[in-house]
Amino acid sequence: MNNEMLMKRDQGRFETVFRLAVAALLSAILIAPANAGYREQAKRLHDRLAGVPPTEAVLQQMAEAIDPSLPGDANAAAYIAMDNTSFYNVTLKNFAAPWTNREQSIFVPLNDYIATVIGMIRDDRPFNTLLSDDITYVGRTGVVPAPPSANNNDHYEQLEANNVNLRDELEFALQSSVQNIPPLATAGVMTSRAASEAFFIAGTNRAMFRFTLVNHLCNDMEQVHDPALPPDRIRQDVSRSPGGDSRLFLNNCIGCHTGMDPMAQAFAYYNYDEGTGALEYTDDVVQPKYFNNDLNFPPGFRTPDDKWDNYWREGQNAYLGFDAALTGSGEGAKSLGEELGNSYAFAACQVKKAFRAVCMRDPEDSTDRTKVAEIITAFSGKTAPTDTGTGPYQMKQVFADAAVHCMGQ
Repeated sequence: MNNEMLMKRDQGRFETVFRLAVAALLSAILIAPANAGYREQAKRLHDRLAGVPPTEAVLQQMAEAIDPSLPGDANAAAYIAMDNTSFYNVTLKNFAAPWTNREQSIFVPLNDYIATVIGMIRDDRPFNTLLSDDITYVGRTGVVPAPPSANNNDHYEQLEANNVNLRDELEFALQSSVQNIPPLATAGVMTSRAASEAFFIAGTNRAMFRFTLVNHLCNDMEQVHDPALPPDRIRQDVSRSPGGDSRLFLNNCIGCHTGMDPMAQAFAYYNYDEGTGALEYTDDVVQPKYFNNDLNFPPGFRTPDDKWDNYWREGQNAYLGFDAALTGSGEGAKSLGEELGNSYAFAACQVKKAFRAVCMRDPEDSTDRTKVAEIITAFSGKTAPTDTGTGPYQMKQVFADAAVHCMGQ
C-alpha cells in the first residue's frame, strides 16, 4: 500500500471519528440543557417551598418527578419539597405569624395559633374550619418540659428554642381541654390563647373582628365600608356626632359599624384576662367592655347576648360570597367562624397569601390571575362567589399549585 492510499485511509478514519465526536457533542448539547433545566426547576421549587437547598438525592428525585419523560408530575415534586422540616418550622411559621399580632410581624415566638395553622396544613385538615373547630396543636408529651397551658406560652417557646421538628412532633388536641372553655365556645384560632391576648385584650372586642377580616378575608374595614346598611345594631359607645358634627358619623363611622357591630356581637362573652394570662369565657353573661362609654349615645344598641347577624349578605359586600347553605345569623364565635370560613373571600384570601409566600410577589398578569382562580376553585369547590363550596380545602395542595406555577420564573 503506497503512501497516498495510507493517507486516504487515515483521513477516512479521522473523518469518521470526527463525525462521531461531533454527533456525541451535539447530542450532549441537546440533552444536557433539558436535564439541567429539570434540576434547576426542582431546586427553585424546593427553595420556594422549604427555603433551604435540597440534598442531592432529593434534588434528583424532584427532577425525575418533573421530567415529562418520567413521571412528569411537578406537583409530586412539590410534595417532596414540602416534606422538608423547614417547610413547617420556617415557611409555615412565617406564613402564619403575622396573623397573631396587631403589628402583623413575623418576629414573634411560636404560639398556639401558629402551631394550629401548621398542624392543620400538615394533616390536610379542611382549612375552612380554621375559624370554628375545637382544635389546637401541641408538642407530643415530653418533647419539652413545659406542658401546654391556658395561662402562658412557655410550651411553644420551648418547642421553638429547642428547634423541635414540628413536622413530626406536633399533635392534635382539643382546644376546649387546653383553654378550659366549653367546646361550643371554641372557634378555631380566634379563641386560641395568642389571638385572645392580641385581640380580646381590653377594648371592645371589635379588634378580633377587624383582624380576622384582615387576616382571613384579605379586607380591612375601608374595603367593606357601606353607609347604606341599617344602623340599628351600632353600639352606644359610637358617638353620632363626633366633634359635634353628625356628618362625620353619617359619612364615615356608620359605614364600618353597620356591618362590624352586628357580627362582633358574637364575641360578647369573651375577654383576655391580663391577671391570669388566659382567655376568659362568661357563658350567657355579656362582658362589661361591651358597655364602655355607653353614655356617648344612650339610645344606641345595648348588647344583650352573643347573637350575631351578617348584614353584608346584602348590598355592596355581597361580593364576599357568603355560603348560601348557611343562614347568616347565629350565636357565638363558632357559628360566626363558620360563616366567615365558608365564604368565597376566605378561600380567595388563603390562595393569594400562599401565592405571595412561594412566588414572592402578588399575581401580576392575566396568566397569574387565571391560575389563582383555578387554585381557588380546586381549593374551595367554588367557581363564583355565590357558589356553595364542596372543596377539600387542603392548603398543601394550594402551596404546591402556586409553587409549580412560579417554578420557571
